[in-house]
Amino acid sequence: MTEAHARFEGSVPAFYDRFLGPFFFDPHARELARRLALRGGARRVLEIACGTGIATRRLRQALAPESQIVATDFSQPMLDYARARLTGADVHWRTADAQELPFKNGAFDAAVCQFGLMFVPDKAAAFREARRVLEPGGCFLATTWCALGDCPTAALGAETLERLFPEDPPRFHHVPHGLHDPAELRRMALEAGFTEVTVERIDLEAHAPSARHVATGMVRGTPLAGMLAERGADLDRVIEAFARAMRDGEGAIPYSAPIPALLTTAT
Repeated sequence: MTEAHARFEGSVPAFYDRFLGPFFFDPHARELARRLALRGGARRVLEIACGTGIATRRLRQALAPESQIVATDFSQPMLDYARARLTGADVHWRTADAQELPFKNGAFDAAVCQFGLMFVPDKAAAFREARRVLEPGGCFLATTWCALGDCPTAALGAETLERLFPEDPPRFHHVPHGLHDPAELRRMALEAGFTEVTVERIDLEAHAPSARHVATGMVRGTPLAGMLAERGADLDRVIEAFARAMRDGEGAIPYSAPIPALLTTAT
């Protein structure tokens, strides 16, 4: 992974939140928040890589009013967007690197990370830090995408880029789908000091107003936008190519597709 793959800045947060959030992220955010609430007793919760606050909002709705949520992200533009989006919510916001969290040992009784671990260069360090800031008996819930071939929408995007740019295709989609091995996730959690680890596949279906709606988010709401700009590409033409591939000649209004992910629960 290069720095370009984690460049969520400029107009990216707004497109990410509006076009990708409801389709890719909110369904899993609801499930993540539900799982944590069912465990009970979460009073001091750390969210790692909160992005634009999609999971943060669901956590705030699902947890008891007296629960404290500290939401962090490495990207200041994403964190600023989340803070503005959730104005009035009882959430503490903090810029933080998942590889070196600025909190004391045992400061939280639960930690969550939705689709952020894939962008962390040292993923083992992120697991160790999550373990360090949890009190004994605390739990860490993390969602990561399944393999690219299991996620049809993202796979179509990657295939379209290879067709449009045969000499030098942007390979952004391979990064968010690069942490999909349950055995690897389990190993890192155990080596970090967690003693009970489960990795479960969560199969959900996502819905959007149209294929073009999702395509717009995939192109303009991720660091792919910058990679395409560096190649002098017309973003609207790439969006249309994505949408055509997703429609497959059927119109796709509205658009639906599977969005399978892995949920790692470590205690």
